Amino acid sequence: MDETKKYLSELHREHNDWEKALDFARDEISSFKNRLSEIVMANTKTEVLAQVEHFQNQFIRHNEVIDQLKHSIHAEEEKIAAIAQANNVATDRRKAKENMKLLDQMDSFDKLFSELKDEFKVFLTKVL
Repeated sequence: MDETKKYLSELHREHNDWEKALDFARDEISSFKNRLSEIVMANTKTEVLAQVEHFQNQFIRHNEVIDQLKHSIHAEEEKIAAIAQANNVATDRRKAKENMKLLDQMDSFDKLFSELKDEFKVFLTKVL
């Protein structure tokens, strides 16, 4: 992978943006779970309940991935803090390697979560 260096402030801002996006995704999942509860109360068809279980599992898995990503982001923030603390002169001009693996993981999460939301919306239109 190509090594990309960014200013510490850029990395910090990017990490904050990711944190906010992950928090928003977690909120969306919570809302989706509430919708599933409503569907279960109103519908006992086997095929619908199978789909509900599928989405419950997907939401659990996505929340696990969110936890893992947040942990990785915090680890990157600790690295940034250590770099800044090691030489706190002109930290605004200091650069560090961007974690390309984490960037790829965030991109992948965004893509998969978007696909899940689209799939869930289609399901909702069928059962509501």
